[in-house]
Amino acid sequence: MSATADSAQPQRALVLLSGGQDSATTLAWALARFAHVETIGFDYGQRHHVELACRQRLRDGMRALSPAWSQTLGEDHLLHVDVLKQLGTTAMTDDVAITLQDDGLPNTFVPGRNLLFFTLAAALAYRRGLTVLVGGMSQTDFSGYPDCRDNTLKALQVALSLGVDRPLVLATPLMWRDKAATWELAHALGGKPLVELIRTESHTCYLGSREHLHDWGYGCGACPACVLRAQGFARWRTHCALQATETAGNA
Repeated sequence: MSATADSAQPQRALVLLSGGQDSATTLAWALARFAHVETIGFDYGQRHHVELACRQRLRDGMRALSPAWSQTLGEDHLLHVDVLKQLGTTAMTDDVAITLQDDGLPNTFVPGRNLLFFTLAAALAYRRGLTVLVGGMSQTDFSGYPDCRDNTLKALQVALSLGVDRPLVLATPLMWRDKAATWELAHALGGKPLVELIRTESHTCYLGSREHLHDWGYGCGACPACVLRAQGFARWRTHCALQATETAGNA
């Protein structure tokens, strides 16, 4: 489902920017490809509310990285959707231990979250003249969330396009990338400066911890999100080291 067009497409895009590693990488991806890019975020009473504070720092950082990106990056929109917390308890919205549910899904799954986010994004895109909705969902490194699956989002793309009576594209450039490949994509898009921006200014930890800066970023280091991010960063650095060794050997 990920878009494959070359850079500087005339389309106007709306990026779902949570403040995490994946959404930050997809923002850079969109800035490198589309003529105009806006961002949307959602305050849904998430336990890791600190991620919302990262959004503006990421936007400012990407503006500073590239004059072209600065011109491309448009308005930001933040919506309050605390209805998700009202629907029931999850480990993403309440102070409860992270466990597996009876259905096998982790209790960090917030039912309907991505469906609602994309629906609201489509409504905003309709009013703003935006035709591409970009999300950082991945089916390669994910916790089994059914609303992150490629088939779910393909079906949603059809439904939303019919619902607003104009073609919308749901682009998911990370769908088939694991976390190591996501770090590699960031490096390919913006080199070490972009990697460092995402490492230090994005937030992924489910518990909202920003007390300690690890080599892979801030976080508690123990929750599933931190473990996944740390493992991916380690694999990416190992890959980079092997590439450097091979290059030196061929010199």
